[in-house]
Amino acid sequence: MANTQLFATRRPQPAPIANAINEAGGRAYLREPEAALALYASTGCLNGVFYADAQTQLAQVLDLCKQVSAEFVAKTAIHARKQGHMKDMPALLAAHLAHRDGELLARVFDRVIDNGRMLRNFVQILRSGVVGRKSLGTRCKRLVQQWLARASTETIMAAAIGNQPSLADIVKMVHPKPQDAEREALYAWLIDKPHAKKALPPLVRAFEAYKRKPEGSPPDLPFLYLTALGLNTTQWKKIALRASWQATRMNLNTFMRHGVFDDKTTTMKIAKKLTDKNEIRRARVFPYQLFAAWKAAHGLPVAIMSALEEAMEHATANVPALPGNVVVAVDVSGSMASPVTGHRQGSTTSLRCVDVAALIAASVKRKNPSARILPFDTQVRTATMSEHAGVMTQAQRLAALCGGGTTVSAPLAQLNAERARVDTLIVVSDNESWAETNVGMGTRTMHEWKTLRQRCPDAKLVAIDLQPYATSQTAASDDVLHVGGFSDTVFELLAAAATGQGPAWWVERIRSISL
Repeated sequence: MANTQLFATRRPQPAPIANAINEAGGRAYLREPEAALALYASTGCLNGVFYADAQTQLAQVLDLCKQVSAEFVAKTAIHARKQGHMKDMPALLAAHLAHRDGELLARVFDRVIDNGRMLRNFVQILRSGVVGRKSLGTRCKRLVQQWLARASTETIMAAAIGNQPSLADIVKMVHPKPQDAEREALYAWLIDKPHAKKALPPLVRAFEAYKRKPEGSPPDLPFLYLTALGLNTTQWKKIALRASWQATRMNLNTFMRHGVFDDKTTTMKIAKKLTDKNEIRRARVFPYQLFAAWKAAHGLPVAIMSALEEAMEHATANVPALPGNVVVAVDVSGSMASPVTGHRQGSTTSLRCVDVAALIAASVKRKNPSARILPFDTQVRTATMSEHAGVMTQAQRLAALCGGGTTVSAPLAQLNAERARVDTLIVVSDNESWAETNVGMGTRTMHEWKTLRQRCPDAKLVAIDLQPYATSQTAASDDVLHVGGFSDTVFELLAAAATGQGPAWWVERIRSISL
């Protein structure tokens, strides 16, 4: 008889000890500082979320910045801006560097502060005093002056839209030295000072002339400069055809109200713009922004609605085809009804975390038709996923299930009860599980994962987090990858997990950025 102690049936490895309590009151795992900062930078919009207000997030981010190297802060700022397409968080990290390491800020400034909105964010955050200083200082003034000197007239005009601070305020702060008469006139025009009108750039002169007599074709400016001038339908059509991809996406209902879509030719040209792959890539579009436009559409032409759906296919083109048995667990609990970019009075998105989670699941399902979708709150819910419906329709059906408590372990427990074979398990959640979170000294989710891994030793778990919290229901390891954010970069990270990248791949990707 064989030695039963030597050849005993292996039991699942115990779950690691849970070392934190999450914001919902459940047992959880505290993220390492670099991983936590990466998550905050990829999901935090410095607005109130379900379990934390904006001030708490700000304090946590600044504390995390102190716990990691200045180099990692700089690289995280670049990653959050270039891959995550974030705005407020990269500006905050740049402002932290201004206080901590000015030379390092100078090396990354242009890669993070890459448009007028980012410049205004950076100056606003720095002057607020939250990072330890209230003045720009010599180095930051020089960086802003250099940004202004390099900016084209078109960039300056686009940057001049917005306040707190306005671009005019910034010009007054830094006193840029004009390189020629034209730029001298432009700066003076911005701050409403006397200037040589004939020296103004042609675009500004055209705008001033059009304000006096708004007839004919409007000048090629962001249409917010023109909307107060009583434009007719023909002029609105010209504006719509010239609008950037993002401006088009954001103003479809506005264009419809002004009769733009009454003309079939104009409608088809706008539809073609919306489906242009290069324009979509250049616009740094979030897939959820397309979903928002599609949901907000009221009476738009069929061609425009179809264009939005086709644009979604392009925006999610890098969803990977995953090998083997794929399962996507979608958190549809009550906390997922929180706006995905947080709540701020007057500027809260209508898109919720559950909408984004459902969109990710539907995108994976579209590329992996055999994937199994398990929506859950405190238990697994039933969802019917059509093989022929589009990504947006599928996502809307899933999101309609939202409500209830949170048990992240529920889909894993069901898979174990079924003894299902799993190669890749994707969990999309805010990770704020509180119902039945602990088993022994670990979380129930990790206990169920260890059990599943005993049956499927090559399985991988990808935990996609949509909110900026410092804890998780799973501990990162060789078989557990943490991903954060809601840009299409999530799909790239998902593909990396499927090809066997290491447990810290997300952090390693940031570390690998060259300064």
